[in-house]
Amino acid sequence: MFLFIALPIVSVAFQSLYIEHEQVLIEVENCGPFGCENETVVDAEASAAIRDAEPLGRFNGLGTYFDRGHLAAAEISEAWASRDSFGGFMSEVMNLPFYRALVFTLTYTFVCTPLIILLGLAIALGVNGLPKMLKGPTIFVSLLPMIITPLIGSLILFWMIDAEGVIGKTLQVLFDDPKLSLKASSTLTWITLIVYGVWSSAPFAFVVFYAGLQTVPEDTLEAAMVDGASRWERVRYVVVPHLMPLVVFITLIQLMDNFRVFEPIVGFSASANATSLSYIIFADLRGDIARFNSAAATSMLTIIGVSILLTPVLIRTWRDFNRKGA
Repeated sequence: MFLFIALPIVSVAFQSLYIEHEQVLIEVENCGPFGCENETVVDAEASAAIRDAEPLGRFNGLGTYFDRGHLAAAEISEAWASRDSFGGFMSEVMNLPFYRALVFTLTYTFVCTPLIILLGLAIALGVNGLPKMLKGPTIFVSLLPMIITPLIGSLILFWMIDAEGVIGKTLQVLFDDPKLSLKASSTLTWITLIVYGVWSSAPFAFVVFYAGLQTVPEDTLEAAMVDGASRWERVRYVVVPHLMPLVVFITLIQLMDNFRVFEPIVGFSASANATSLSYIIFADLRGDIARFNSAAATSMLTIIGVSILLTPVLIRTWRDFNRKGA
């Protein structure tokens, strides 16, 4: 934990406080057949010497965190001061890359997480009630989304919703619109990414809940049946309270995973309509000039965001632990 988690986080936090050195420019005389002219060029040797002397770059403190690519403190203050309405202010904020990515990340997280839990529990309850001979094949089919690599799964669905794909072509026929495209609209892109996120993560919740259902006390269920409880009432008052520790566990895992959504955006080539915090980090590192300080700052803000999301769940877990201990 110290070697592979704590130290890298400290290293990333340290790197986020520095920015790239300014390049050393020199003026040289460039002569040709028609005369000479002065030209400004980069002094590669001097620039390299500065980088070697200070490999981390120039100290910038928290400047990277508040620049336009991140929290954009100056731009937010200016937009708030010149606002004509709250809607206009939000429109200005959504033009900032960090906040645009943050809105999608939070939307994806808060929509996918409860849907994954509900769908996983529903599948587990349905499979648990099947005859024994049907349980094995049904469990295998239910686990297929988890077996497929996330990037491959998103690519497959990307091809299916294409205008020439089976889903895209079917929708064009159903709505009698040959120009209908799920990739052209930001709203439809978001919906597609969320549907894929639920589909790919629901098997994990199903496996956990199905294992938990095997530990539900039969005596309690039989007593509830004798008292006249319906199936829904048994699920609500017996099964769900028994599975609450697993609900908390799945919530923790899904909040962390969904807040770091990345593969579906790459697989769907959806960066024009939807970007996440993790995608911003990827974009900073894959450019012609890797912006390590920007990627480091976004990474730290992502860690802070995950910590904030997990805090209520962890507090509840701690209280339940102390209550049981008492």
